[in-house]
Amino acid sequence: MKAVLCTTYGSPDVLELSEVQKPTPKDKEILIKIHATTVTSGDCRIRSFNVPPMFWLPGRLMLGLTKPKQPILGTEFAGEVAAIGKDVTRFKVGDAVFGSSVYNFGTYAEYLCMSEDGFVAIKPRHATYTAAAAIPFGGFTALRFLTKGNTQPGKSVLINGASGAVGTYAVQLAKYFGAEVTAVCSGKNAHFVHSLGADHVIDYTKEDFVTRGQTYDIIFDVHGSTTFSQVKDLFNDYYLHAVMVNAAIKVAWYALTTGKKVAGGAARSLDTQRTEIEDLIMLQQLVELGEITPVIDRIYPLEQIVEAHRYVDTGHKKGVVVITIGENQ
Repeated sequence: MKAVLCTTYGSPDVLELSEVQKPTPKDKEILIKIHATTVTSGDCRIRSFNVPPMFWLPGRLMLGLTKPKQPILGTEFAGEVAAIGKDVTRFKVGDAVFGSSVYNFGTYAEYLCMSEDGFVAIKPRHATYTAAAAIPFGGFTALRFLTKGNTQPGKSVLINGASGAVGTYAVQLAKYFGAEVTAVCSGKNAHFVHSLGADHVIDYTKEDFVTRGQTYDIIFDVHGSTTFSQVKDLFNDYYLHAVMVNAAIKVAWYALTTGKKVAGGAARSLDTQRTEIEDLIMLQQLVELGEITPVIDRIYPLEQIVEAHRYVDTGHKKGVVVITIGENQ
């Protein structure tokens, strides 16, 4: 099968389209023929190994000392179940599915094996494979954080980084939950973010919401450009930080020393009332109902994944960058 390999850390040019052996599903696994995947900022950080110095050694031990342990990157996917293991009961051959391989990667390829109990569900009806692949990472992250922040009608929510993969879902989901939404993005994306449901937009190129002094019930920093000390007097209920370093330690320290509620780090680590699969199914249903819509910036074929990584590296993508594989998107 065709797959994109990353055999060393570096620029997008280290990615190479190659032929590799097609995987075979184990007893409790499904084999997915992938029709679409994505390039996230996380994929690019892993490819380039762009991490803070303090995380260099643990990062290399986890991902690979001199090169990625898993040379096929990518986590999001949408496709069709091509085969199932003998003990699989949740899916059948021919099911259209979407999801994420999370930390196992492997979606920059024509086929992927997943546990039937993994982060995978039936694709939203009427959604293309291209659209479905753009849901899991951004949608799940936004849903988890906003749920953790107890977002509900009447609450005021500021979303910093509202035009990106997570931010576009955060705006839509916050509005779905009934909140008043203030979005922070560049001026050129203001009309777009308004169209997603934002009530107010702050152009960060002209005004810093931190020095503005206005308070909100919830501040959700998707972009990761603020610190607790900067915003501690600007929120009433929760400070949500999607890329917080040493999240567990910091959250505990802030709660102990200030009494403020903070949530940060990986979305999967957040304690909410729903399971991960329940969150994915909720996103499936919200897309089917038209309550949220995947936002796709650009679409590239697998053969142009180097160009896709170069574009995501610019840091200016709007929504999700999708990679198509084969003809059925």
